[in-house]
Amino acid sequence: MNTPFDPDPILPPKRGIIGRARGNFLTGLVVIAPVGLTIWLIWSVVGWIDGFVLPLVPLNYHPDRLIQDLLGFDPNVQINVRGIGVIIFLLFTMLVGWMAKGLIGRSFIRFAESLVERTPVVRSIYSGIKQISETIFAQSERSFEKACLIEYPRKGIWAIGFISTEAKGEIAARSDNTGDVMSIFLPTTPNPTSGFLLFLPKRDVIELDMSVEDSAKLVISAGLVYPNAKALEEGAAPIADLREKP
Repeated sequence: MNTPFDPDPILPPKRGIIGRARGNFLTGLVVIAPVGLTIWLIWSVVGWIDGFVLPLVPLNYHPDRLIQDLLGFDPNVQINVRGIGVIIFLLFTMLVGWMAKGLIGRSFIRFAESLVERTPVVRSIYSGIKQISETIFAQSERSFEKACLIEYPRKGIWAIGFISTEAKGEIAARSDNTGDVMSIFLPTTPNPTSGFLLFLPKRDVIELDMSVEDSAKLVISAGLVYPNAKALEEGAAPIADLREKP
């Protein structure tokens, strides 16, 4: 109970119309921005693929021309059918992959690669791109499927990285003979597409329970978006503690 001698409680100042309008605008921006940027990015990527694939298709077989002929529209009316180029690209890529698995396809690829290897400049470009493609798309090992903590750039400072593979060859032989060596990709904030390639002993790498997606969100947001943050604020136990319980 308050008495006449108690000091008056300090109430937060009331915001005016401009302050409330500004708050509503920022709240709406937080809701609209992720949706709008996602739609814009998908729309732009689909349009870029269409712009690359559709010029390779004969004019009489363009989707807009076929729709105009089917529905009887005026040929002067421009119809933009977005996404057909993506479908054509996917079907063409699957057809090439199916042909490459056969005997004729493998023979043709070996013959084409033998010609490329005789060309000085093209040989270096092709071999580099092929190695990157095989590492990313055709590798059977698990890569970039685990997030980890490492001490970087010095002891006592921790950074989030992504486990690539175990180091092999000369890197593994010359770096550390006492144990396995891991290749770690250390992304930069807020642009995770750039970063550093580090080779660390396996004993210095702490694997995290959080997914790669959650770790990427944490890196991109500069530490503002934590995985399962709401549950932790409500007193839920961390994942590590839950796994220790029987």
